[in-house]
Amino acid sequence: MTVTTLPQTVDHLVVGAGFAGIGMAIKLAEAGEGDFLVIEKDSGVGGTWRANTYPGAACDVPSQLYSFSFAPNPSWSRSFSAQPEIEAYLRGVAERSGTLDRFAFETEMLDAAWDEASQRWHVRTTRGDVVARTLISGSGGLSAPKLPDIEGIETFQGEVFHSARWNHDVDLTGKRVAVIGTGASSIQIVPSIQPAVAHLDLYQRTAPYVIPRSDRRYTRIERLLLKHVPAVRRAYRTAVYWGRETYVPAFVVDPRIAAPAKKAARANIAKAITDPELRAKVTPTYALGCKRVLISNTYYSALAADNVDLVTDPIAKVTGDAIVTADGVERPIDVLVVATGFQTTEQPIAEHIRGRGGRSLSQVWAERGMLSYKGTTTHGFPNLFQLVGANTGLGHSSMVFMIESQIAYVLGALRTMKDNGYAAVEPRQEPQDAWNADLQQRMKRTVWSQGGCSSWYLDAHGRNTTLWPRATFTFRKLLSRFDAENYDLTPVRTTEGAPA
Repeated sequence: MTVTTLPQTVDHLVVGAGFAGIGMAIKLAEAGEGDFLVIEKDSGVGGTWRANTYPGAACDVPSQLYSFSFAPNPSWSRSFSAQPEIEAYLRGVAERSGTLDRFAFETEMLDAAWDEASQRWHVRTTRGDVVARTLISGSGGLSAPKLPDIEGIETFQGEVFHSARWNHDVDLTGKRVAVIGTGASSIQIVPSIQPAVAHLDLYQRTAPYVIPRSDRRYTRIERLLLKHVPAVRRAYRTAVYWGRETYVPAFVVDPRIAAPAKKAARANIAKAITDPELRAKVTPTYALGCKRVLISNTYYSALAADNVDLVTDPIAKVTGDAIVTADGVERPIDVLVVATGFQTTEQPIAEHIRGRGGRSLSQVWAERGMLSYKGTTTHGFPNLFQLVGANTGLGHSSMVFMIESQIAYVLGALRTMKDNGYAAVEPRQEPQDAWNADLQQRMKRTVWSQGGCSSWYLDAHGRNTTLWPRATFTFRKLLSRFDAENYDLTPVRTTEGAPA
């Protein structure tokens, strides 16, 4: 049973029902903060793993690490899980948690404004208004598809859709298909649809590094051990975590350490592609790690197929039935798939959140970029907590680890408020500035800044406000305690307006 009529007031309003929203709901309930509501614009839980159902959709983080630490999944079928398994896992966790009676689906947040007089967030949704003491955003950075600004794309007469909004009613069999983009989604889509289509044009702006995907089905013995021997499951998870944590972050600041991975990427090309011209097109010219490193065993072989053309000339325009490149070549198509990623440095929810003084989060961030304190709170926005906020993204490990670290920090803030009678907590400007100055100083020596590429990690100011530049265990340690000394703490007011 889920919420059918929205409550007028709640202590905590959580936006989004993906990993962040589900985890937050469970931990709020465990902490005795039972007066909460989770709103989700979709019709069920799952977040990005519910929305992204394109062919071949799968995770590039090993299965054993891609789950809540407090809700391990003993039933993964393989070492890297496909989208249906991850969605089913999240649905099962939510159902078993006993919190779904506080979830409202098909409920989109339209606007949220901090009211100083009542010391509450006043939130408008598509199903009514809610007043909340705290606003916790779990909308994430992979929720709003990024559409390309291409002349004439609105005039295309065939089927066109974003990879994150895949139209399963469209049969691609025997069709001429164009895919724009060569990111994580595209390298899963292309091998999945290539055998069925008549012809596929893949439009590449920058060649990605693609290393082999060490994926396999678990054996029967492994599945039995993982299911019935918790110590084995914990050991497997620990080994995967430290395997990634000790290697990948190191080459972010010293590209020489990336030599084995770079060699594997080049070998991946050589194994599948014999044509020298195509090899040259797919070979990156920047440092490994500057852009997201992808994993696939089938991408390059799909590109080498007779019915696939890799197009590296810039797109000039789209007509009613074709794509025209800058060299004047017109390539007729029936279906256009846009695989151009998400709005990560300008999270759309920021437009709808107005803090102290009525300024929106997007207006504040437009001046200096997406800046917050510990990726979770923001000066000028009391009692606003963001899960998967600024500089919390990863290129090597599980975001679930980061989310759990942030959830613990939020719970610490709530305990501080409850134990001391505070109505609101808000990070002070000085600690927030110091936090971000330190992050950007560390960014200067990373491959993301020095690697010779432009990526979706960087915002309009040229700053990396997306990724975390240190070890994940460092992030957890820094968020292990709610540091009230770096916050403005507002007492609860009486009805007359004086402190209680």
